[in-house]
Amino acid sequence: MRAIPLSVVSEMEFSMTEAVDRPATLTLPTTRDHPFDPPAELLRLRAERPMHPLAFPDGHQGWLVTDYTLIRAIMADPRFSSRQELRHVPFDHPLGKTLPPPAEPGTFIRMDAPEHTRYRSELTAQFTVRRMRALEPRITEIVESHAQAMREQGRPADLVSSFALPIPSRVICELLGVSYDQREVFQEATRDLLQLQGTPEKFAAAFTSIEEFLTELILVKRAAPTDDILGGLITDTELTDLELRNIAVVLLIAGHETTANMLGLGALALLRNPDQLALLRADPTLIDGAVEELLRYLSIIQFGAIRAALEDVELGGETITAGQTLVLSLPAANRDPERFADPDRLDVTRDSVRHLSFGHGIHQCLGQQLARVEMRVGFSTLLREFPDLRLAVEPHEVPLRTDMAIYGVHSLPVTW
Repeated sequence: MRAIPLSVVSEMEFSMTEAVDRPATLTLPTTRDHPFDPPAELLRLRAERPMHPLAFPDGHQGWLVTDYTLIRAIMADPRFSSRQELRHVPFDHPLGKTLPPPAEPGTFIRMDAPEHTRYRSELTAQFTVRRMRALEPRITEIVESHAQAMREQGRPADLVSSFALPIPSRVICELLGVSYDQREVFQEATRDLLQLQGTPEKFAAAFTSIEEFLTELILVKRAAPTDDILGGLITDTELTDLELRNIAVVLLIAGHETTANMLGLGALALLRNPDQLALLRADPTLIDGAVEELLRYLSIIQFGAIRAALEDVELGGETITAGQTLVLSLPAANRDPERFADPDRLDVTRDSVRHLSFGHGIHQCLGQQLARVEMRVGFSTLLREFPDLRLAVEPHEVPLRTDMAIYGVHSLPVTW
């Protein structure tokens, strides 16, 4: 991927007094020096000025926020909006030249209360903690079957295509009532939608593909309701077909892509930190904490969350003007030394339960309990079934997803 240019003027030019009169010239830092660390520029900015003026590609003047406490506060503050039509895109993206239209009905992640509240309440009834925990035996079956298939396929193997991607894909298919045989439809569409350097035509084609697929599925389920989340939403709510389709798009994409990348990149992180891997092998009861630590340490939503100010707000010693977009850097927040001791070190014994990888506030990730179960079972099974798992290539040969909105590895060649 062509790196998004980073231009930073002198320290004096960004002093507290001069920044008021000068337009922002800092663009979003994206260049990584290490596969597991956020861009070093983000960490430097957090130490120097945790709310920094940010120049957007479309000319908008907004803010980059890198401090844990500030980001957590903004996520819980109703003065900052998630509405799609108010948020500028902070990186060079084919669809980011102008502000988008309002989100379609059902696209709850890009709405505020009360619309978001209505959709969220309908979904919470389906995504109960009890239901997610009850899924663990079935998830275990799925994980173990893919581990066995990978072993039978022989070494070396690509951990992404053999294990990390199919597990959450199959789980979300069974939850929503989507045929796993049709997984290529949404997997391919998701890849196109998350590319940073695609074309408007490619994005449009991907949206059309997944929308047509789900529209047809909803029609089938309306005629013959099924015992799954999508079937439950059809029978237990008054949601329209358009609302159901857009909800399903969000759940289907988010329900497999994020966990797949956590499994792939998390496996690489453990292999590259043999001391932590040894701790987990010696004491499998550490797995719950290890999952939380990997979520904190890797922070795969690499550009963070985006909010728009609904009114003028004084925060962190800065004046945020109504209409300004704020980029909340979750990777920087999850490495904040004011919140996490020695934050740049992977420590599977750490208490990381207050990381921000699942967000905070009303938009906190709906499927976080499901993701935790999948990761806990997935990593535990890898450690048990492949006690000598190791990379089949040199570390620098592993292709990283720097070209995607969700970070991870494109493939992970392993042997045992």
